[in-house]
Amino acid sequence: MIQRIQTVFMFLVAVAMVLVLIFPIWHQVNPSQTQIATLTAWALNTIDVESGGLVQSSSKVAIAILAFISMGLALFSIFQYKNRTRQMFVNMMNSLAMVINVGIIIWFSHNANEVINPQVNGAFVIGFWAIFAGMIMNLLANRFIRKDEMLVRSVDRIR
Repeated sequence: MIQRIQTVFMFLVAVAMVLVLIFPIWHQVNPSQTQIATLTAWALNTIDVESGGLVQSSSKVAIAILAFISMGLALFSIFQYKNRTRQMFVNMMNSLAMVINVGIIIWFSHNANEVINPQVNGAFVIGFWAIFAGMIMNLLANRFIRKDEMLVRSVDRIR
């Protein structure tokens, strides 16, 4: 049913993906402290510290697309409570989408780090860690769905 704990976890996965879309994912400052590179779900922006102007921007919409896919899969999975097997499969696909998103983020941030300051690693911020929170919530949702499925199967066996 919709009021079960796994529904709360899947809703929290969707909230975590919204956080990925809203908050920055990665920051890096160049060695002379004159430019800051910021990776969001939408773009990689290099900003001049003194003037506050945009020096360079490159689109990184793949992160946003995967976050939207994960959010959509989590919300779709909430309403699949009558078919727990399908619900677990959708959650598994959601985990795959989140892992691919983390891989793309690491790749983009590594490439940007090589350009702006190869000696020091950048800092991952709330947008990056929200994906991991979503992964944990997705794992917990799957665990409780599996627990419900096992309970239903054991009751059917007793009859």
